[in-house]
Amino acid sequence: MASGGGELALPCASDVRQRALATAIRFGIMGLQRSAIASAVIAGAVIMAGAVAWAGSQGGAELGGIPVMVLSAAIAFVVQWLAFVPAYWKQTEHFYDLAGSLTYMLVTGFALVASRPNDARSAILGLLVFIWASRLGSFLFRRVRSAGSDPRFDEIKPSASRFLVAWTLQGLWVFLTLCAALAAITTMRPSALGLLDGLGVAIWVVGFAIEVTADRQKSGFRANNPGHYVHTGLWAWSRHPNYFGEIVLWIGIAIIASSTLRGWQWVTMISPVFVIFLLTRVSGIPLLEKRADERWGDHESYQWYKAKTPALVPRPPRR
Repeated sequence: MASGGGELALPCASDVRQRALATAIRFGIMGLQRSAIASAVIAGAVIMAGAVAWAGSQGGAELGGIPVMVLSAAIAFVVQWLAFVPAYWKQTEHFYDLAGSLTYMLVTGFALVASRPNDARSAILGLLVFIWASRLGSFLFRRVRSAGSDPRFDEIKPSASRFLVAWTLQGLWVFLTLCAALAAITTMRPSALGLLDGLGVAIWVVGFAIEVTADRQKSGFRANNPGHYVHTGLWAWSRHPNYFGEIVLWIGIAIIASSTLRGWQWVTMISPVFVIFLLTRVSGIPLLEKRADERWGDHESYQWYKAKTPALVPRPPRR
């Protein structure tokens, strides 16, 4: 009964069913829309990788009549799709970064084996990729295991289509980042090592040292100062020195590979451009900056640190 004495109208069973049906239809349409968007993103990623693989395979080795570059791109995606199945089943992202690093090594190893005999440049490129991927993959895996979860995946894990997109984009990330190195490894027209290769190796060493040092400084600071933003060491020079180091080392890889590129293979120089775009505009700096603003944005000390410290390219700290 209503408080004024009138009867409270209760919805009949048919009304409840109609509302439930309308809700189900609405969520069904939203699900189809998300699936359609996911399918479009996945198709776009595969097409982009295929186009770059075709360009990079000009004058390159083949296996069974198929360019090794194209097979390398296929491996990068297939590994991610296979890894997605248990990850979605268990609703975990714990081995996402590890799977990406292992894919770097698998694709590079496949290209080296399928393109034998290898020249000195191919061996150097393979070694540098293996060193970087093994170090970063183990570091990120330990960090996620220690933290318990990766906040990047909290919202997308329950959705199969969105989670699959994340794994597919990792395949694209692996291949586009590697494409310049793969073009040099698989070429049938290798050239002798020169000064440019030495310059590329030196740049890679600098970038790798910066990334490793920054990661270690951050881990040490967080262990001793939980809940605080890191602002010492290289982090006093840049808010994201680890990303700067990663960009620098991939520029070094591209410089080493550039000595062998011909014609359409120059398309693979998208590699360092893609790394820069990814880390500065998509999944790297933007996400971390947003998260930092949410945690410490109202702290005067953090505001001062952010105003005085460059986001990426290191600069001596201002007083």
